[in-house]
Amino acid sequence: MKKLETVNCEELMTEPLKPIEFVVDNLITQGLFILAGAPKIGKSWLALDICLSVAKGEPVLNAKTSQGTALYLCLEDSRIRIQNRLYEMTDEPTEQLHFALIADTIGSGLEEQIEKFISEHHNTKIVFIDTLQKIRSDSPDSTYATDYRELSVLKSIADKRSVAIVLVHHLRKTKDADPFNMISGTTGLSGCVDGSFVLSESKRGSRNATLYCVGRDIENREIELKFDSEQHRWISDETFSEKENKSKIFIEKIFDFMIERKNFVGTATELANLIAPRFDSEIFPNRLTRNLVQNAYELSSYGIKFSSERSHGARRIRLELLSGDGSDSKNMPL
Repeated sequence: MKKLETVNCEELMTEPLKPIEFVVDNLITQGLFILAGAPKIGKSWLALDICLSVAKGEPVLNAKTSQGTALYLCLEDSRIRIQNRLYEMTDEPTEQLHFALIADTIGSGLEEQIEKFISEHHNTKIVFIDTLQKIRSDSPDSTYATDYRELSVLKSIADKRSVAIVLVHHLRKTKDADPFNMISGTTGLSGCVDGSFVLSESKRGSRNATLYCVGRDIENREIELKFDSEQHRWISDETFSEKENKSKIFIEKIFDFMIERKNFVGTATELANLIAPRFDSEIFPNRLTRNLVQNAYELSSYGIKFSSERSHGARRIRLELLSGDGSDSKNMPL
């Protein structure tokens, strides 16, 4: 029997961790997702657009992308259809977008195929599989356990390799007030994935649609879309209103403080009192500790090492500027 690995609450809350990364800002993080919609609604156009945009580092649906390699398993398409679609969308090819028209099924080689591709393309950001049904096993058993077990294989790859995997899927014909209840299959599918998207036209053939979004690390939202027949893209008129980036402001203040101070060792209360004049609002020690922990990864990229330790019953914060006067550190973008 394997030993149960546990982590102490205090250790977890003071451990600097790499933040969740978005492949498409506010929409797709690293992890496993479902993109579902009715047949011929335009799911594949959206899938191709996202892959092409990530490969080129261009915005999609008014959202920024993290540029890198994209793999599109277009398992219901032919080579000529994909070529035609590409020419409808762009005149500039990119070496960072790859296609596969044939793939094995889950449990019969698909996992190894995806892993091998990622190993050969270390900058892989996203993998689209169009459609989920094409890579499922031939088992007639359609239960929660089966659905969850099959998708867990892909989720493990996404988590281990830090990539986004998006499964294009269909909706059942039965209407429901909750669009996510219309995703074909058992709730084992939605229970396993990190997020789901449902593309639904307001009227069949209108080319006006709503993209319903829900997920563990994304905000629940509804995005109004219109299919642009000139560009062959789903277009959003929405501007994702970026909230004031408090993390960047916080890091800038700490960065400036450390350039002057170089080192700090003390309690959160002592640090709060020292940096309070730099902020427009009150600095609470418990929130200060949380902000340092949650921004520790980013602080390290600016040459600031953060650690926290308990000494004589009190928790002490240790900050160290590793780059001397900070001249070699990044310039803070605001």
